[in-house]
Amino acid sequence: MANTDTADEQAPAEEAAAEAPEEGAKGGFKLSKKMLMIAGGVGVLTLIGGGAGAAYLLGWFGGDTAEDVALEQVQAPVFYYDLPEITVNLANAEQRAQYLRILVALEMADPEVQTIIEPNLPRILDVFQTYLRELRISDLEGSAGLFRLKHELSRRINLAIYPAEIDAVLFRELIVQ
Repeated sequence: MANTDTADEQAPAEEAAAEAPEEGAKGGFKLSKKMLMIAGGVGVLTLIGGGAGAAYLLGWFGGDTAEDVALEQVQAPVFYYDLPEITVNLANAEQRAQYLRILVALEMADPEVQTIIEPNLPRILDVFQTYLRELRISDLEGSAGLFRLKHELSRRINLAIYPAEIDAVLFRELIVQ
């Protein structure tokens, strides 16, 4: 009987050894099989998702009619208002004065905004002058500097003519001297 007890004790130990990966191998066979299944699943999902995305982009699902395409090509009318030329001296620590001359056009979708801008023009120019005089040359360097300048001018105009709103500030001329 002692023999059968040791045989019964050895059987679970042998099964555990067979299921455990070998000490020299990293991950063993089961880990590789799991990884292969996961990778296959991800690949299938990518193909399905990519195929659906491509079909949508190509217009296979709910394709656009000729009328939809024609409506997308028609742009809404845009109106512009030219502000007078502004020249300011820039803030700097040097003795030499530096000047900024700027010509700006305001872009708007609603022509009624122009009727609001005209009576508020002194306020808009004052806001521009106050802001521009605090700028330094380093604030205007590069495209990022000009983008920030556009954003700030647009924000300040929209505050001055609230509740009306412009869509964009366009530089017609910007000279730093």
